[in-house]
Amino acid sequence: MLFWTIVKVALKSLLANKTRSFLAVLGIIIGVTAVISMLAVGAGAQQQIVDRVNSMGSNMLSVRPNWRPAAGARGGSMEHLTLDDLDTILSLPGISMVAPLVYGNAQLKYYNKNTPTAILGTALTYASIANLELTHGRFFSEGETERMAHVAVLGPVTATALFGEGVNPVDEVIKINGADYKVVGVLKAKGSMGRWNPDDRAIIPYTTAMDKLLGITELHEININVDNLADMNKVEDQVLALLYRRYRIPLDDESERYHVHNQSELIETASSVSRTFAILLGTVASISLLVGGIGIMNIMLVTVTERTREIGIRKAIGAKRGDILMQLLLEALIMSCWLIGRMTNYITLTQPSSVILALSVSMAVGIFFGYYPAHRAARLAPIDALRYE
Repeated sequence: MLFWTIVKVALKSLLANKTRSFLAVLGIIIGVTAVISMLAVGAGAQQQIVDRVNSMGSNMLSVRPNWRPAAGARGGSMEHLTLDDLDTILSLPGISMVAPLVYGNAQLKYYNKNTPTAILGTALTYASIANLELTHGRFFSEGETERMAHVAVLGPVTATALFGEGVNPVDEVIKINGADYKVVGVLKAKGSMGRWNPDDRAIIPYTTAMDKLLGITELHEININVDNLADMNKVEDQVLALLYRRYRIPLDDESERYHVHNQSELIETASSVSRTFAILLGTVASISLLVGGIGIMNIMLVTVTERTREIGIRKAIGAKRGDILMQLLLEALIMSCWLIGRMTNYITLTQPSSVILALSVSMAVGIFFGYYPAHRAARLAPIDALRYE
């Protein structure tokens, strides 16, 4: 029997019992839909996490001094991180930009409205390193930084708290801890990140923050932009080695004098967790595939019993055992793949890997649960099949 003839016969058999065929594959439809949906949810969550981290700067290293406890007494001291370190770190290979960071808290006021918020003192380079975008105005310039200008870029939450929803506050004057500051820009929203909200802050020049607002002489953090994402770990080691040499810290010192936050490691960790979560959801959802496969096997067993005389006639006129086996297996495959494709067209809107997975799983279920009924039908003796009532 030719292959396409077998396909036509299998289709006619299935269409002759539409309701039964649909009920047989309903479990597979639900199972595959659940698996693909869960994988799509996991992939979406992974992409959201990666996008959120990338919005903070994907090629960024953050260096912070750690607190060093004093031996034999209470208290201790911070390791050093100064403005002189900026140029030294920038001279390392593979680094394109650096930005100094100091931070604190202050009370912001505009007429009768006031709000407490975080203050970040930094340089113009921070806007590029941290992928900052503006909805209004501009970032402060290098000239404003050099002359310790009283200018500020507000986060969207801070701007709304002071000026109201949808108001452009550029060129307005606010008070930060009682001193006048001109608003030069408003940041585009990034979204809250746990206890820290990057949308609720005011960014001012680090020179102004250190000398006039916070009264400090050392930095809290240095952000570094690495040219190549693949060199992140290498540059991290170079930065730490440089700081240890500058401050005469033994390289074999087991205490962590400086903490380096690597954005690429965060992305990798978050992606790994998301993938594990997606696999877990897919595994749980695949249980319904097992139930659906058993349903197909039951229907195929009933089909073999009902069509015993038909199988006997076909074998009597020359159909081989392999032809019968192929026909019944094709019926199982068609039930598990063709109807699923007709009933769940939305799968094609997902990733190509999801479509491949849907077809592969459907075919595997059809072959696995359809083989026993097909094998049983193929082994029927023609004379016994023709006698069957």
